[in-house]
Amino acid sequence: MENFIVSARKYRPDSFDTVVAQSSITTTLKNAIKNNQLAHAYLFCGPRGVGKTTCARIFAKTINCSNLSPEVEACNECESCKAFNTSRSFNIHELDAASNNSVDDIRVLIDQVRIPPQVGKYSVYIIDEVHMLSSQAFNAFLKTLEEPPKHAIFILATTEKHKIIPTILSRCQIFDFNRIGISDIADYLEYVAKGEGVTAEKEALNVIAQKADGAMRDALSIFDQIVSFSGKNITYQDVISNLNVLDYDYYFRLLDHFLKNEVPDVLMIFDDILNHGFDGHHFITGLSSHLRNLLVCKDSVTVQLLEVGGEIKERYKVQASVCNSDFLLKALEISNECDMQYKISQNKRLLVELALVRIAQLTLKKK
Repeated sequence: MENFIVSARKYRPDSFDTVVAQSSITTTLKNAIKNNQLAHAYLFCGPRGVGKTTCARIFAKTINCSNLSPEVEACNECESCKAFNTSRSFNIHELDAASNNSVDDIRVLIDQVRIPPQVGKYSVYIIDEVHMLSSQAFNAFLKTLEEPPKHAIFILATTEKHKIIPTILSRCQIFDFNRIGISDIADYLEYVAKGEGVTAEKEALNVIAQKADGAMRDALSIFDQIVSFSGKNITYQDVISNLNVLDYDYYFRLLDHFLKNEVPDVLMIFDDILNHGFDGHHFITGLSSHLRNLLVCKDSVTVQLLEVGGEIKERYKVQASVCNSDFLLKALEISNECDMQYKISQNKRLLVELALVRIAQLTLKKK
């Protein structure tokens, strides 16, 4: 039986051009290599799963490549590149600071730094989750980080920059990685799906991208989970049932009943949602998001803030055209107030039902 490789590893970028949605950082790193202006220490910070360690590895591979392309990409053919691609390179050293965070661990690293590389120009030390180092370890590391040997380059990666002491920060070039946008994640998932021979609805990939919350690694893990569930054909219904996501259709139907002041229908939809195992708080935050999306659809300038797929985007535009802006704002105030009071409420179901009744009666006076 062939070993399965998770998509997050199989489709991990291996060149600067394949890194998703971090173009400002990859361009800066490529220019530094091209102009031979390499710093001795870099700090890559940002949320999980956005490409920090991936960029560190690509950077380490590229600066040791002996046959760079005109686009400043590694050739993948020289001895250094081949060693890197087969995980046998002695030029790249990775340390997980979460489990190697003592002074002794750093002293071992400092001793190792003194040894020049046998192949290539640079020894690159990638220290992941660097904020986990103890204060004594940080202090032991300071002198080496400030004045390393010419052949040594440090790349520190962290999700919590605020935990790193200022004396370390002042010695590094700092790169802030962004969360990856929903459209960028959905596009990359489409590329992965094609590579895996999987057909997927755009709305389905969009929901996965939203659930990933800006992290490409999370998106690819969810994608693998859905493929295991539904096989080679991923539908929107498969995704929402597997990820326990509320169907957009519930909210579109609710809004139609709100506008017609049909309180019983609104309460029955909410009852149906609870019977399907959804949490009331999850529902009310989803309703707030739906109202917000309708509000941004009211103006052609803000419609680009809508982060949903094509067919659902059209449904939002149609529903927004029949909703009054004042109604949407008042409904948003009520749902937001319900959201804030939810945790302290003793009767949570009643709290949500009252909010729904109030929203359903907003347009009564205009009749």
